[in-house]
Amino acid sequence: MSDDAMAPGSIAWHDLTVPDAAALRGFYGAVVGWTATEVDMGGYADFCMNRPGDGTTVAGVCHARGPNADLPPVWMIYVTVPDLDASLAACVARGGSVVKGPFEVGEARAAVIRDPAGALLGLYQA
Repeated sequence: MSDDAMAPGSIAWHDLTVPDAAALRGFYGAVVGWTATEVDMGGYADFCMNRPGDGTTVAGVCHARGPNADLPPVWMIYVTVPDLDASLAACVARGGSVVKGPFEVGEARAAVIRDPAGALLGLYQA
């Protein structure tokens, strides 16, 4: 991720979680030109989706297993926040709910929230 993606309020990541990620990697390759790089998840592989030409990773396509088991099949954006716990408390205090998390993402933490209108959003603290 770039330094800009790590600034609070920035979109840090785009992710899609589906029952069969392997089937969709070819779909997105044909539709938008992405190539896929496997990410070992211990018994199965998720995929980093890479921009054509320079190969920069721009998104993920993941199986609905392991840490992603309960996530819906939607393109989820993750927005960087400076304090995940404070953001989750503010979400609940303002009528939202925590759908999943917090959970570890490497050395970072993340969560998925639902806003009062029902929309989902990922939060990411580096």
